[in-house]
Amino acid sequence: MPSRLLQVIALTLAALGLAPGATHLLELPVKLGYPPALYAQVTSTLYALFGPVGGVVQMAAMAAVAVLAFRCRRLPQGRLLAASAAALLASLLLWAFLVAPVNAEWGSSTDVSQAEFAAAYARLRGRWEYGHVAAFIAWLAGWLGMAAAFTMHPPVGAGVRVSP
Repeated sequence: MPSRLLQVIALTLAALGLAPGATHLLELPVKLGYPPALYAQVTSTLYALFGPVGGVVQMAAMAAVAVLAFRCRRLPQGRLLAASAAALLASLLLWAFLVAPVNAEWGSSTDVSQAEFAAAYARLRGRWEYGHVAAFIAWLAGWLGMAAAFTMHPPVGAGVRVSP
């Protein structure tokens, strides 16, 4: 396995990358019950740092896991790490194709009346919320694959010494 430091960095970044999706998932039942005007007000202000911070963390996590997968390509853990990197990439693609277009449309709705603003949010909130859920599930799958890869024991008789 590559350096422990790279493993810790990748696992930590991927764990931090779970936070935005987990937040959306936990808020989902409550926010879907909001009337459109309140939903628009909350959603348009609450997530200001999710993209700039969460996006950077998730991109760094995906890069770190891809490096680990490449470095471990000849080890038993390599396939799990490659699948993990693919799941993280799938999460980012789900966000890009499902959520980002909604963000763009909502962003262009700021110069309209309050009623039109709320209507734009009401029309697209299902895609936005469930897009986050799909991205979270893919990200969680990637993180779980990494955790499994990092805790795999070498095959019996592989000649690997385990220190006490």
